[in-house]
Parts: sequence; C-alpha cells; structure tokens
Amino acid sequence: MFDKILVANRGEIALRVIRAAREMGIQSVAVHSTADADAMHVRMADESVCIGPPPGAESYLSIPAIIAACEVTGAQAIHPGYGFLSENATFVQIVEDHGLTFIGPTAEHIRIMGDKITAKDTMKELGVPCVPGSDGGVPTLEAAKTLCDDIGYPVIVKATAGGGGRGMKVATSAADIETAFRTARSEAKAAFGNDEVYIEKYLTTPRHIEIQVFGDGKGKAVHLGERDCSLQRRHQKVFEEAPGPAISPEERARIGKTCSDAVARINYTGAGTIEFLYENGEFYFIEMNTRLQVEHPVTEAIFGVDLVREQIRVAEGLPMSFGQDDLAINGHAIEVRINAEKLPEFAPRPGKITQFHAPGGLGVRMDSALYDGYSIPPYYDSLIAKLIVHGQDRASALSRLHRALGELIVDGVDTTVPLFHALLAEDDIHSGNYNIHWLEKWLQTNLQD
Repeated sequence: MFDKILVANRGEIALRVIRAAREMGIQSVAVHSTADADAMHVRMADESVCIGPPPGAESYLSIPAIIAACEVTGAQAIHPGYGFLSENATFVQIVEDHGLTFIGPTAEHIRIMGDKITAKDTMKELGVPCVPGSDGGVPTLEAAKTLCDDIGYPVIVKATAGGGGRGMKVATSAADIETAFRTARSEAKAAFGNDEVYIEKYLTTPRHIEIQVFGDGKGKAVHLGERDCSLQRRHQKVFEEAPGPAISPEERARIGKTCSDAVARINYTGAGTIEFLYENGEFYFIEMNTRLQVEHPVTEAIFGVDLVREQIRVAEGLPMSFGQDDLAINGHAIEVRINAEKLPEFAPRPGKITQFHAPGGLGVRMDSALYDGYSIPPYYDSLIAKLIVHGQDRASALSRLHRALGELIVDGVDTTVPLFHALLAEDDIHSGNYNIHWLEKWLQTNLQD
C-alpha cells in the first residue's frame, strides 16, 4: 500500500484526488506555483511543496521540480489528474526511472493513443469502428484531393498531434480543400510543432459519445457505459450527461463490450475514455484519452463507484474491486462546467471571489476549489467548478440541476452560470434532441459571440 502520494495538478481535480487518498488512509502532497500558495488543494493536503512561478511551463509542467518534490517528501506515487502532464509519456517514463509509481497507464499506451493516426490504426486492429479516412498522415495537397474524392465531401482535416480544436478544418467541397489543408497544417505547426495532418469523413449531425473503460493492466477490463458530451462550444465540452439520451441498452452493451475487449487485449492500466462520433446508429472512433476525464463524476454517480480510488488501487497492484457483472446503471446524471468567463464573448475573467455558496441537497455534488476571498489567478484554465446532479431519471436530473443552479452563488467574477439557466429553458435540451453542432448554432442566435 502507498503511504503517501503526490498530486501533480491544481484546482478541483487536485482536491478530488486528495479527498480520495484521505478516505483510503493515504497521505497526500500538493504541489503549487507561487500563484497558488493559498489554493484550496494546498490547504487540504497533508503537505505542500512550491515548485515554481505562475507559468505552467515553470511549475506544473516542470518534471524536475515534481520529481524533486517526491524526493523531499517521500511520496511513492504520482497522480497526474487531467491536463498538464497527465498524458505525457516522457514524464511517465521518468517517474518510473526514479522508482516511483505513476497512477495511470503505461508510457507505451500514452504514446500510442497520443498520436491520433497510431491510435486509429491500433483501434482498427482491435476491432473498434473508425471514421472512414486516411490510413496515416496526408503529405501533400494533391494526395489530400485524391483521398477526398474517394471518401466524399464533407471532410475534416485534423492535426495528428492535435487537441482542443486546434489544427482542425472542415472542407465541404473540392473548392474548400486547399484552404482547409494549408490552414490546418499551419495551425498544427504553430500549436504543436508538428504540421502532419490526416483527413476523415466529416459527419454532419453526430453526437459526441464517450465510453469509460477501466483496466487492471493484466488483461482484465470493464466498461462503465457512455457519456454524451455533444453540447460543445469550439470543441470544448460544456454539458455532459450519463447515460446518453440517444443510446439504447443494446447499443450500449455492444459498443461497451467492444471497448472493454480492446483495452483488455493491450493490458491497459487504469481509467481511460474512448471517444466516438455517433450518427444513425453507428459509432466512429475519434480518439482515446489515457487519463481521468473532467466529466468522470457523472459516471461515478450512475454506477456508484469511485474512479480515483480505483486508479490508486490498481496502481498499487491490487485487483479491480468490481467486474462487469457488478456494474449496473442507476438513474441519470448531468454535469455542467462553470467557468470564470464573461458572456457573451466567453472571455476569461479571473478575480477575487467575494462570496461563494455551493448548492446542496439530495443528488447534488459540487467539485470546486473556490472559497470566500479566493483570488482566481489569470494563468490557468478558466474552469472554476463542476456542478453534478443525479436523479432517478433524466427529467428529475434536469429538475435538480435547475434547482441547484438557483442555489449557487459565485460573486466577484463573471461566470457561465447564466448560460445553463438559458439552456434549461430550451425544449431540445429537455428532449435530448441535440448534436455536436447544436450549441454553436444556438449561441449564434441567443448569445452574440
């Protein structure tokens, strides 16, 4: 058993891991930049170490500083949370080279899934359905034109090392492909230092469905159903729910087994999420995230499991505490991501919290590191809270979300809470009739961006 783990992250996810460790009787070490000296995760941990100045590259992304923090505190393992170094294969290898345990998958699996072409090829071999497209990178414009003529328009050009919507361009016809191809490559080079792109068929009205998987690293794996993350703005998720309102039990069982079988075959360790576009009853693989997802609480709510606790257990070499037959869906859960942003332009608005009150009551969970008087620093992501509700069915979950949003108080900064009040007045939200383009179109009409 671990006696002490270090959490290589900040904010609500660091606090989430610290709480799980405390329930397991494991001491925690928080790392922080000078800007986060008064952060809640620092206050809640058993120990804390300052690892550098505010910029992420000089603190939360500084591998030497994090390893040194383990050495001075005696931490035996590192939990990366999400973001920062959570999917950095080099970091994982350095952690292991120093005799420490990385709470997550192997460096090899992170490398495989971190390159979208390799990931797609791997998933094809494992029997996971993929979007029609190039078998690898597309080196020239002429090759792109030939491929697009074969698979048909519309198509999407994507950076192989992409993320967060950067290096992605849609071409609706042959007249658009040159601009899309050149722009995607240029953006990819600027954002990731790698201008390689690949091309896929562009689905016009898909939903974004992701399957939560968990493996023990020894050939055993399970799936924990799906999450629908279709409500997105600029490829960033805003509203997530489980189970998906458009997925039948038969479809869930089919795609879930496909995913759990796939990760079992590669001896995957810990939590992972396999993401799909879903249209007309078919699933098409787009990527795998080899970490805990921001939206993992909705899965925990409907299955009654603690995914962080399970991550720690498996990293210790213990068997998984549940099998597939132990997992049954109970009710419906929804998460909304609350950002410190000014509407309608969604501009980041860091500042001092003058009053904070989290909602409560049956079926309400608030994952946040806010407190009265806390100053949100301007250096990091604008996500400040996740409000999660759980009800006996989707209608009761939506009703509970409405009630909880009404109780929430965050004064001193602008937030995206008004967006969710507005969305809950829409019939399409209540009927579950939306796809990945719905929110962008709604915003154009209802919130001038």
